[in-house]
Amino acid sequence: MAPYESEDSTTAGEADDLRAGRRKAARYVVPVAVVGIAAATIGLVPAIADSGDPDLPDITAQQLIEKIAKSDVQQLSGTFKITTDLGLPDLGGLESSLASGAMPSGSGDGSSADPSAKLTELASGTHTLRLAVDGENKQKLSLLENASEYSLIHNGKDIWGYDSKSNEVFHATGDEAKAEKGKPEEVPATPKDFAEEALKSVDDTTAVRVDGTAQVAGRDAYRLLIKPKQSGTTVGAITVAVDAETGMPLKFTLTPSSGGAAVIDAGFTQVSFAKPSASTFDFTPPKGAKVTEEGAMEGAAGEHGSGSAKSEDEFRKEFEKELGGAKPEGGSGKAAEGGPEVIGEGWNSVAVFDTGGEGMPSGSEVGGDMGGFLDSLGDKVTGKFGSGTVFKTRLINALMTDDGKVYVGAVDKDALVKAANSAK
Repeated sequence: MAPYESEDSTTAGEADDLRAGRRKAARYVVPVAVVGIAAATIGLVPAIADSGDPDLPDITAQQLIEKIAKSDVQQLSGTFKITTDLGLPDLGGLESSLASGAMPSGSGDGSSADPSAKLTELASGTHTLRLAVDGENKQKLSLLENASEYSLIHNGKDIWGYDSKSNEVFHATGDEAKAEKGKPEEVPATPKDFAEEALKSVDDTTAVRVDGTAQVAGRDAYRLLIKPKQSGTTVGAITVAVDAETGMPLKFTLTPSSGGAAVIDAGFTQVSFAKPSASTFDFTPPKGAKVTEEGAMEGAAGEHGSGSAKSEDEFRKEFEKELGGAKPEGGSGKAAEGGPEVIGEGWNSVAVFDTGGEGMPSGSEVGGDMGGFLDSLGDKVTGKFGSGTVFKTRLINALMTDDGKVYVGAVDKDALVKAANSAK
């Protein structure tokens, strides 16, 4: 089915309407408060159940964004897959070092059921998850593994994490259950979460159009295509399959400007909008399970110092918060009060952090598996700013200068060097 409008058809007035639409869309996020995965570190195989080109009424990009904004799905259950291909090198022995606790990890001093540790596994490879939602106070997310299952359950004031492989349980209650851990605005994982983040980037540097139709998880959907107009960004295009009936995103695909497989591809293989059974959200720790309370983990963090699970989680959240503040609105300068300096605009925005110390040590200085890992990631660069190392993935790249400044963005190496050269 042919696209409904040309890629360059977004006028200045429509761009304002699109921005208004995506701001409204941000208020209608499906409440998946149990999701916990780093946004900056996240395609699916054809078996995602994406087939056919249903004949649907014509719709403009603006109307489709408004449809997402009006979507208020409060009840659903289904299965979806996430595949992440950042192009990172094989970690080799580093993986075993992390598992043994030689390096800080989310579960080093706490529970293997802690979501800040467990759900970071979604940052690479292909994973199958089950999702159930019944309003703002009941959600369940299950990560299906070969011979085990990890479940994260939000039921009222309680958040439970259960790792069947280790028979360990994580528990938070009251205000802790409302804390940043697992907030969808900061840690997207479902297609709708990713789509909401993408809509925040719609501005004059972006071309948006409806790119035909598709069928996802047996449901008719429109395809919304989002493409940067700027060169220098690592983002090639974003495609969102939007349910024609409910307006809820069913599939999200981000392809890199370098080509090849998708960097992020998340989509439902089965979905129902019926009310899940109340028993879905019930949880009682199994007999003999080790139960770790959130408060106990905070105590462990204080005892074990900065390498503990709590401090690592706090650092990750703070980094995501500041990087999130560098969304392409407003051009150069401070992205938000207390946030990092931002160089450039739109998809070429680069966030600048000053560590106040020395740059990243070289692989030879670190040695071992970690040293080899650092060398495999980094390219030495020089410029007016001095010298430094660019650490690359297929999506987010970072330049760390030898004097301790860090430039981060969804841009290529040349754009990072240009930003560093232009910094005051």
